[in-house]
Amino acid sequence: MLTESIPLLFVVLVCIFIMITVTGKVAGNSGKFFMKQQRSIGDVNGYIEEMITGQKVIKVFCHEEKTKEEFDKKNEELYLNAFSANKFVNMLGPINNNLGHLQYVILAIVGCFLAVMTAQNIFPESGFMSIFSLTAGSVATFLGYSKSFTMPINQISQQLNSVVMAMAGAKRIFEVIDTPSEQDEGYVTLVNAKETDGELTETPEHTGLWAWKHPHQDGTVTYQKLEGEVRMFDVDFGYTEEKTVLKNITLYAEPGQKVAFVGATGAGKTTITNLINRFYDIADGKIRYDGININKIRKRDLRRSLGIVLQDTNLFTGTVKENIRYGNLDATDEEIIEAAKKANAHSFISRLPQGYDTMLTGNGANLSQGQRQLISIARAAVADPPVMILDEATSSIDTRTEALVQRGMDALMHGRTVFVIAHRLSTVRNSDVIMVLEKGEIIERGTHEDLIAKKGKYYQLYTGAFELE
Repeated sequence: MLTESIPLLFVVLVCIFIMITVTGKVAGNSGKFFMKQQRSIGDVNGYIEEMITGQKVIKVFCHEEKTKEEFDKKNEELYLNAFSANKFVNMLGPINNNLGHLQYVILAIVGCFLAVMTAQNIFPESGFMSIFSLTAGSVATFLGYSKSFTMPINQISQQLNSVVMAMAGAKRIFEVIDTPSEQDEGYVTLVNAKETDGELTETPEHTGLWAWKHPHQDGTVTYQKLEGEVRMFDVDFGYTEEKTVLKNITLYAEPGQKVAFVGATGAGKTTITNLINRFYDIADGKIRYDGININKIRKRDLRRSLGIVLQDTNLFTGTVKENIRYGNLDATDEEIIEAAKKANAHSFISRLPQGYDTMLTGNGANLSQGQRQLISIARAAVADPPVMILDEATSSIDTRTEALVQRGMDALMHGRTVFVIAHRLSTVRNSDVIMVLEKGEIIERGTHEDLIAKKGKYYQLYTGAFELE
């Protein structure tokens, strides 16, 4: 095209610039609506899943019609976004095709005009004006070239629908991929150990004795017995910088002590245990585990030393035995049964159709909430951790079963450091230390008898109601 006619090439470039500009404008509008469409799809799918999961609640409160109205509203928004996105992107093909045809017409008119002018010898054979000279054959050739030149652009615009939709979806995927992973700068690890003549050595087999392995810069390694001592010094923490959840928290738990946290919902009880696990990092202060700053302990080893029983139980698809073994994949069948007996789960498991080999599906949908929680406690028992965290561990168990489980848990907690979070004050009476939290601060601490004698907040809670609202 350059060798045939520079003026006609200039006309083509102007037309191509117009096509690219129009494509960019239209595709930009389309991309904006495709992003809205992706968000609407997620919103609709999330709403459907939520409503199906909670359909029993919907029926109990007769919210069927309200739910339909809300779905129609979200679905209409999805329809409008999808319609707008496809409207803009489907305009591109016809627009670019017509611009291509318009370009062809303009080139034919300009080319014929230049050919006529050339035939009349208006343009000189040399000099700058000679670039405008053109023959009829060159015009025909150039028109063929222009068709070949604009064809790929038209084809790309036809496929732009899929491209823009893919980019809108890819942006959401890359947001997840680009999310920084959990950072871990810890170097102190947890190992199995054996003690010979008062000296600890690392061993590959499970001995029931754990040790912290400290590597040093000179290449040497020292071992420290895991005791289960946890101390917090002037700890401040907030999930966001604007709001502090915990203020000036100082506490200590000696090895083998049972420490209980009580207080109203939102007082910061669970947050304290989350900080010990390093699910979050503190804003200020220090947390030491056996005298070691927990920032220096590798997270997976720190969490392996802690056994946790949560209020919300999660059971996986598999047998009862496999769910209990989740706490310790190397546990034998005998150890699993022993752990179930400690949690007082053995009795009901034995009555199941296939006993320990009964298949659980749907987060243990064929079990009651209390039975699921007993299995969760048995899972923590089989892990045999030196430190236990019990977050409302008996909240879904009736009072009679709670008394049985409490005896089993007392045996489980023997010799271990235990943190207990409970709304039922009856479950924390035998704790070595009870800490009362209010608005992120420890306002009282002591034994049950000490706190009752003080007649403070704990006394009001205990004598007023056995459960905090």
